[in-house]
Amino acid sequence: MTGAVALVGVALAVAACGHASQAAPAPDDGKPRVPEVLVETIAPSALCITHGAAPAATDVGAVIDAPTFRAVAPGTTGEAAALAFTYGGETDAAVALASGKVRRQLGVKLRAANGCNLVYVMWRLDPKPKLEVSIKVNPGAKDHEDCGADGYTKVKPTRSSPVPHLSPRSSHTLRAELRGDELVAWIDDRLAWRGVLPAAARSLHGPSGLRSDNMIFRLDAFSAPPSPAPAPGAPAAGSAKCVVAPPASRPDPIE
Repeated sequence: MTGAVALVGVALAVAACGHASQAAPAPDDGKPRVPEVLVETIAPSALCITHGAAPAATDVGAVIDAPTFRAVAPGTTGEAAALAFTYGGETDAAVALASGKVRRQLGVKLRAANGCNLVYVMWRLDPKPKLEVSIKVNPGAKDHEDCGADGYTKVKPTRSSPVPHLSPRSSHTLRAELRGDELVAWIDDRLAWRGVLPAAARSLHGPSGLRSDNMIFRLDAFSAPPSPAPAPGAPAAGSAKCVVAPPASRPDPIE
């Protein structure tokens, strides 16, 4: 499946761990915020899966049903991402986060240098449905053993909208992109979140990616802006190690 979807890029930033961002809001010029950067569809087989199993191939798409799934798209800039999916419900088993909390969520990763340094744009169902943006920054750390649940900063939006209800077999698209210090996100082509990231995130470099916890979904399409070459000093897949797990072919459980 090929194609290009409009989206844009921007810098990222971060503040103190566990505290909401206090960055000044971007000026509201009254102009509509619409995707601007061209992104290309990434085949599921081209994803670098860093945690979880490879998506299961079906007749209509790739299904992800692992309680914990993390992946990045090597060769992308990390400045934008678009995730089109069909929701399939909760996983049979639930796995807690490093914090000990159990969350049902899925979303995109931007500038994902590794699991310790990146930006998250997550569609959360717990404790209440909302779109949440956070930055995780742990200088020098590269994996879970190094950082665990440390380094998170939740970012407050300057503008946001309620997220749609996720019902089984419903299809949606989550897009996000960076614009200078501003991050803008859309759900189903409607502005869902807009806010300013802390300045420290400008130092983050890495590809785009996706993440899910305790949710089953069909990956209808994942798109990101291609990078002609890795950013200086950053490998194509950040510092992540890809999990080698061949996909299994089976009937689609969502249809």
